[in-house]
Amino acid sequence: MSQQVQGVIAPGKNQPVRVETIVVPDPGPGEAVVKIQACGVCHTDLHYKQGGINDDFPFLLGHEASGIVESVGEGVSDVAPGDFVILNWRAVCGSCRACLRGRPQYCFNTHNAKQKMTLLGGTSLAGGLGGGTELSPALGIGAFAEKTLVAAGQCTKVDPAVSPAVAGLLGCGVMAGIGAAINTGNVGRGDSVAVIGCGGVGDAAVVGARLAGAAKIIAVDIDDRKLATAKTMGATHTVNSRSQDAVEAIRELTGGNGADVVIEAVGHPETYKQAFYARDLAGTVVLVGVPTPDMTLELPLLDVFGRGGALKSSWYGDCLPSRDFPMLVDLHQQGRIDLGAFVTETIALDEVEKAFERMHEGDVLRSVVEF
Repeated sequence: MSQQVQGVIAPGKNQPVRVETIVVPDPGPGEAVVKIQACGVCHTDLHYKQGGINDDFPFLLGHEASGIVESVGEGVSDVAPGDFVILNWRAVCGSCRACLRGRPQYCFNTHNAKQKMTLLGGTSLAGGLGGGTELSPALGIGAFAEKTLVAAGQCTKVDPAVSPAVAGLLGCGVMAGIGAAINTGNVGRGDSVAVIGCGGVGDAAVVGARLAGAAKIIAVDIDDRKLATAKTMGATHTVNSRSQDAVEAIRELTGGNGADVVIEAVGHPETYKQAFYARDLAGTVVLVGVPTPDMTLELPLLDVFGRGGALKSSWYGDCLPSRDFPMLVDLHQQGRIDLGAFVTETIALDEVEKAFERMHEGDVLRSVVEF
């Protein structure tokens, strides 16, 4: 039997989000219903609300989540009711060309629940939405809800002793940043690293660079508050690019050469160009900030050739959830990284719209909905 729960939907482009009653079906083959305990308010959810991902409205927002598996469908063996899990949006298939080549972190056939969650029947909502309307779960998860339906492969078991609010952040932003440094950027001991954009993902990249043993970590932003926070996360130097030329400042801090790895955590052509020119010869640029569909980039091809090195995009921090989530939870439990520092505030389900406003104003690293 299906269940009725409360969830946050984005009804249309740039419309305020709202709490509605949604219907969650029983899990089918390969699916699981998860009772959500916490879900972070991520910038990607704001992208969905603004129509920056696609126009498949209405969206059931939320994806950076943890919770307890309530029930599973036929054929599910990796998780069971009662398991504490972090939800991921890369459910590895095991059979695509990436998986068969031993690169499951690049799985090209990740999957979501086949059944759809819907708005409660018998209701008539503003904006032309009615009962029975199918919802598009953000990143295949839709966790701004008391319960959600996902593919069982989207559930990653971790130590249940960790705080749900902390664990959920590994489901997207914190993992994206740490992975951009460790997995994609291959930051090594003694490297110099610059991180452009010090929101939640950028600060996580700072944490990842420190964890990997970087000798110099340069945080770049236009907001002194964010730069101060980056210092607490492990940045050794800061650059306010509103008052300083970011490229010149990074070069000056690296003996005139540029950084070994530059991580762009904004997702904008201008900051990407800064990253490109702020790296050392044969250095690496990692793009982890998410651009919008209308953005384009123009660089002299001779500069691309002449500087050598690597230009990479980091998808989900190139993570493998089954490997990386438990490892990072263990490191947090050991006190080697402080994931709790990313949780600025905990909020109720009906405060998501206000959390988006605070995010835009730069007042928070993460607002986390707790159930």
